[in-house]
Amino acid sequence: MAKYESRLAGDFDKILDDINTAVTTGSASASLEESSNFIADGGRCAVRVYERYSWSGGNRVSLNVTLFEASSQTFVTAIASGGSQAMFFKVNTFGEESFLKTLVSVLERYSIK
Repeated sequence: MAKYESRLAGDFDKILDDINTAVTTGSASASLEESSNFIADGGRCAVRVYERYSWSGGNRVSLNVTLFEASSQTFVTAIASGGSQAMFFKVNTFGEESFLKTLVSVLERYSIK
């Protein structure tokens, strides 16, 4: 499993659009599988689940992205999973790490250091 988390600065809707564009154009087989949006008490949360085929692993991997905004703060968590063909141990995580990297370069532009 590969994970990226960061506090972000920028327009919530623009960040969410850039996330979607980066993931879906970063791989020919990437697709948005499901999404959810929630707004309450001035806070916003968007959840996106993507999948793509991993050539290196010979299977599908998923990327789950949660973008949260409240009290003028924005936080993102992106977790890639799948990609291993082993039954009891994770043998390779190349597909997960590669899928996550398509998103990290975009998020770094918004990241608060």
